[in-house]
Amino acid sequence: MTRIISEGAHRPRPTATRTGALTYPDRGATRLRPLPAGYHHLDHRALIGRGRDVFEAAGAAVTTFDLHRATGMRIRADHGAVRPGGRVEVGIGFGPLRVTAPCEVIWTAYEPGRAGFAYGTLDGHPECGEESFLVELAEDGRVWFSVTAFSRPGAWYTRLAGPLVPPLQLGYARLLGRTLRALVARG
Repeated sequence: MTRIISEGAHRPRPTATRTGALTYPDRGATRLRPLPAGYHHLDHRALIGRGRDVFEAAGAAVTTFDLHRATGMRIRADHGAVRPGGRVEVGIGFGPLRVTAPCEVIWTAYEPGRAGFAYGTLDGHPECGEESFLVELAEDGRVWFSVTAFSRPGAWYTRLAGPLVPPLQLGYARLLGRTLRALVARG
């Protein structure tokens, strides 16, 4: 199940400070809902498998950034496992086209049936917004992975890319789902 929604109205972007403040005012909206207006919205959900073992393996892959690393992203994080307030740098792209995207972990979920986190963009990130990665164990035993995001351009080159960015984000969310299924299947 996937939804990309493009919101037309844009709020002015808050000024990010040199201290690494978040570049958007809607902290925690990926958890609290609804997603704020004025951003592109992404809501993608993928079935990963069944059972507690699958849930635990998938949750560990998500909350330690192993999933992101398995897709080729370069991750530098303050901590091995996510925790609120932790800083993360995601290397996006390849070779000389690699862009560093600084983020802060906004919330985490370490619960019996939910595991995951959200991070928000910091000054220097090419986008402005928040993205969550969540694994859930349903009552019927199915394990679901979801990526939820709201974002808008935060740099000249993402503004220039304009309508290409949401489909690229959806493609990456789908890649995360396929990669997580493969990681869990390998054990």
